[in-house]
Amino acid sequence: MGSAPVSDPVYVPDTVRTAVKILVVGHFAVGKTTFVGTLSEIRPLRTEETMTQAGELLDDLGGVPGKTTTTVAMDFGRITLSESLVLYLFGAPGQKRFTGLLNDMLHGALGALVLADTRRLDHSFDIMGLLEEHGVPYAVAVNQFEGAPAFPEADVREALDLLPETPLVVCDAREAASSAGALISLVEYLQTRTPWEQG
Repeated sequence: MGSAPVSDPVYVPDTVRTAVKILVVGHFAVGKTTFVGTLSEIRPLRTEETMTQAGELLDDLGGVPGKTTTTVAMDFGRITLSESLVLYLFGAPGQKRFTGLLNDMLHGALGALVLADTRRLDHSFDIMGLLEEHGVPYAVAVNQFEGAPAFPEADVREALDLLPETPLVVCDAREAASSAGALISLVEYLQTRTPWEQG
């Protein structure tokens, strides 16, 4: 079977030798789907469904009254970093009932970007604990929401109980440059821990 033309953005070029799996995680309604969609060079795979009244009993909509859809499986996107290296972005659902799915998604992940919301920082503990339990290194990106309080970095680090070496950045998941900066902070951190082939 022949390969697709290099000019077709849907297919990975023949020159790619290394593919890296990165998770985009965080609690419910923190912006994971938006983040993956903002950065993906291909049309992202999304598994969003309309929220129903039954979901109101399970999903805490405090602070996100306008949310009408939720991810029920995963988001998927791709970024080509060089002729030989691509990143595959997997956005995981944030509700506790999907923890089993997230456990499966952790297999083979080189690292994770944890999106956080200053209005609900305590909601980040479960996912960070799961990453630490599985030995998956991560960076934290505080997603800027309109009207959300802004705190000094030291205060956020203390509130999240982050190790000194864990990257912490602020981003806007709707903006490509801002989201790319957050992802770069994770990639640079991972390179200090797990070198991979680069072109």
